[in-house]
Amino acid sequence: MEFFSRLFRRVKLYLAVILLQFGSAGMTIIAKFVLNRGMSHYVLVAYRMAVATAVMAPFAVVLERQSRPKMTFSILLKAMLLSLFDPLLDQNLYYIGMTYTGASFASSMNNILPALAFATAWIFGFEKVNIRRLQSQAKILGTIVVVGGVMLMTLIQGRELNLPWTKGRSDHPAQSASATNKQDLMKGSLLIIASCFCWCCFIILQAVTLRSYPAQLSLTTLICSSGMVEAVIVGLAFERGNAAVWSVHLDVQLLASLYAGILSGVAYYIMGVVTKEKGPVFLSAFNPLTTIVITILGSFVLAEKIYLGRIIGVVIIFIGLYVLLWGKRRDQLASQSNTGSAARSEQQISTPTPGECLGTSDHAAITVSSVVRTDETV
Repeated sequence: MEFFSRLFRRVKLYLAVILLQFGSAGMTIIAKFVLNRGMSHYVLVAYRMAVATAVMAPFAVVLERQSRPKMTFSILLKAMLLSLFDPLLDQNLYYIGMTYTGASFASSMNNILPALAFATAWIFGFEKVNIRRLQSQAKILGTIVVVGGVMLMTLIQGRELNLPWTKGRSDHPAQSASATNKQDLMKGSLLIIASCFCWCCFIILQAVTLRSYPAQLSLTTLICSSGMVEAVIVGLAFERGNAAVWSVHLDVQLLASLYAGILSGVAYYIMGVVTKEKGPVFLSAFNPLTTIVITILGSFVLAEKIYLGRIIGVVIIFIGLYVLLWGKRRDQLASQSNTGSAARSEQQISTPTPGECLGTSDHAAITVSSVVRTDETV
């Protein structure tokens, strides 16, 4: 039983991130489905955050009642800035970009996240780079390869792969009308890259905020509630004169809002825990799993077309990711080795020999005499 307990402690973060990727893949498919049927992405984000707030607030109130730090203006400002990056900017930019490109392409573009996360974390001091070391060279090379794969996906479409279940079906009018146009494809790609940058800023700022406000459930609730207010304001501004978009019925749009809200609340909490323990690059490294799931589901559910150029681009991105993560892993092992060596050296320095004890100050003499008295008592 103790073995399984230790094993679970070692793999729980990996399991949490993997489950999060599957949940995100389902969310992307559902979001694309309801957006194709006329739901406003501004409304989806607003309802998504309302549900997330309702789900996470009770846990924050009950579980962190005693441990919650005092709220300050600085923490409140950081929470509002976090909600500006994600959900407001990240999700809206991603949904707009997805209307130009389709779910599979948008998810594939998201594989730039590890490279962006590494670059952003390096700028803000969360990642160390020494160009003379092999692991740092691997991280830089992996980042360059990932960016090259993204550019290949964007600029070269290649021939269409004719899959039996996509013939004669089209459940994505925006893609058939717009995404085949290179100008629209470029526009969608830039919007998705912008959303990825907002997400990277979010996880960096979240890691910084958790250092001074370690109540993760309370911070998640603050982000969701602030995001809800901001999303409602933006939605009312962009959808003014169109009150019908805010109406809620017992249909797939309500299901999408509920699913997205629950996922968002849980995701923000998991992201905080994983970023605190493993860093932002580790969190974003599992994103290719979402791409695989969305590509498979998108071809079945949305009848999205798959092109050879995009497949080659994804393969190149995966190669770059492997190189980047290899360098990241070597960095962690080197850091752990240095920490262990430093701890052993400090222990050796701080442990005096018997001869040193006899010749040192009164404090050492008292320590020796107390040891003698203890031995005599035993």
